[in-house]
Amino acid sequence: MHKLIFLLLFLPLLVFAKEKPIIILDPGHGGKDQGARLRVIEEKELTLRTAYLTKKHLEELGYRVILTRARDIFLPLGTRVSLANRRPSSLFVSIHYNSAASPVAKGIEVYYYGKGSQKRKEKSKQLATSVINQMISQTKAKSRGVKQGNFQVIRETTMPGILIEAGFITNGEERGQLSAQTYLDKLAKGIALGVDQFVK
Repeated sequence: MHKLIFLLLFLPLLVFAKEKPIIILDPGHGGKDQGARLRVIEEKELTLRTAYLTKKHLEELGYRVILTRARDIFLPLGTRVSLANRRPSSLFVSIHYNSAASPVAKGIEVYYYGKGSQKRKEKSKQLATSVINQMISQTKAKSRGVKQGNFQVIRETTMPGILIEAGFITNGEERGQLSAQTYLDKLAKGIALGVDQFVK
């Protein structure tokens, strides 16, 4: 009887405690800011397509997802930060694609901001590690590791946040993969599973 009363009283609190955070997906660039570009491949389009696929996978896992931009528009970095900071109980994931002078450069790397609040720094690093591990598992791409970065969108947001560079459009092999929806979906699934693993 006492156990039943305890469950009735505290079960709502336990359920609330396990409520999943809102996931804020930030597709890099957009509008007049096309990002990296090579031939018909534009970073701003790739980031938006990847964000929508990631959103689908996260929603299937039970998360509420907000996109900083949902179409091809220019959104200043400060606006992206402000949109995120309105929802402090969330996770921030900025999606980008890489380019380099050398066509040999390839692989996935994930950045977190290594200064400021110790708790946020540690959580961001854990999130970055979880996400890159799952992305590599899904795609078999080369891992360039978890790194510290001073990008505005992860420096000025207040919640755990990461910035993903999901491959090099200047690498012939990766550029070919990024042209395929099936590969983008693997990247997106990896991001979603990494977020979910971190939350759990």
